[in-house]
Amino acid sequence: QVQLVESGGGLVQAGGSLRLSCAASGRTFSSLSMGWFRQAPGKEREFVAAISWSYGNTYYADSVKARFTISRDNAKNTVYLQMNSLKPEDTAVYYCAADTSTVRLVTKPWDYWGQGTQVTVSS
Repeated sequence: QVQLVESGGGLVQAGGSLRLSCAASGRTFSSLSMGWFRQAPGKEREFVAAISWSYGNTYYADSVKARFTISRDNAKNTVYLQMNSLKPEDTAVYYCAADTSTVRLVTKPWDYWGQGTQVTVSS
């Protein structure tokens, strides 16, 4: 079993930045692909970004490309999501996810999920 704990959410003005962190435990972190998803009120949860465990390949939703950066620190068992140039439409609960797979990370159902952290971007 994998436990995921997100942190770093909060309230920020449009154009600002936040960095989310997700600490993982329960399994060798370097063998986990890690991802971020988000769910806005009244909307379905959507993919934001992912980083594979094998070669560190990264994937992004079109809506966040060039603004968000996913990274991982295997020594700290932590994945990060650096969010820049935030927009009000980025407001959502952000969830960290983990999976042992390295393929179809954008579309597949992920194995493990955190509880989420709220990000609110004011206009």
